Amino acid sequence: MDLKKGYSEVQKGETKRYCQFLKLNPDTLEQYRYWHDSKNIWREIPEGIRKAGILNMEIYVVNDLAFMIIETPSGFVWDEAFGRLATYERQAEWEEFVAKFQEAGEGKRSEEKWQLIERIFSLNESLKR
Repeated sequence: MDLKKGYSEVQKGETKRYCQFLKLNPDTLEQYRYWHDSKNIWREIPEGIRKAGILNMEIYVVNDLAFMIIETPSGFVWDEAFGRLATYERQAEWEEFVAKFQEAGEGKRSEEKWQLIERIFSLNESLKR
């Protein structure tokens, strides 16, 4: 795959973006990649993510770090949405399953494992000045 070709996305009006990271177990990195491939992920997981109000979610990997971008409607409320997501079909089972590929600890929900990242630069905001 030529990473310099980028990834196409379609904007759907005003949205919010959240960025997070997670340290992965380097010994199980290929398995983590395998289970997050769209052909292998359990169907209930992306369906639940969308049902929770998330428009798009992407995970990128570099070395043993996973970086997640979440796009939501502008009215999205983080705690409410992730509280609902945790109750959806197979979500807890999925979190337990993928915990062995992550170094964040077992028995935690997704929003407890992934750490939100502070944005320190925005080209769009800088050009508004």
